[in-house]
Amino acid sequence: MRWVEAPQGDLRRGGPVATERPNQPLRCGELARLAGISPDTIRYYERSGLMPPAPRSTSGYRLFPLKSIVRVKSIRSALSIGLSVRELREIFSERNRGGAPSKRVRRLVGDKLRALESRIRDLTILRRQMSRIIAEWDSVLRDAPQNKQARNSLDKLRPGKESVTREFPLGVGAFKGSHLDDDD
Repeated sequence: MRWVEAPQGDLRRGGPVATERPNQPLRCGELARLAGISPDTIRYYERSGLMPPAPRSTSGYRLFPLKSIVRVKSIRSALSIGLSVRELREIFSERNRGGAPSKRVRRLVGDKLRALESRIRDLTILRRQMSRIIAEWDSVLRDAPQNKQARNSLDKLRPGKESVTREFPLGVGAFKGSHLDDDD
């Protein structure tokens, strides 16, 4: 195994990577190993249009240029911040046609950030509600006779002034009478 310089943009910042065939195209498994993912993931990226179709060797192996490491790392980074495969495919397609999708990427990431901030607000509300419910249960359990069923307090639990969406149901009675109790 010999070390070769990876193209700029690799997480190794252009540093050396180990390849069995320097200056040769990478087979799918080798690209996957260098990128830290499975060969199935590389094939999925290719099928999904995130990577250009790789030419094949005479024996049918996919042959990727060394710069494919940069593309795979870009895909992994974009997916990790919430871009979908479809969104990423459209961005790469626009870029491959000579377009400059930078403003679109900025808008998409901004949308993802706003959705994340909303989710964090909902989770913060949920945490407060759950803390209150636990405190109420602690009180009920403290007052319950040992080895006896606690009063049916689950039906008596109510959400606080704040409420969360249907994404956070805590059980049938926990939010009885709130918008979470609706059947729509």
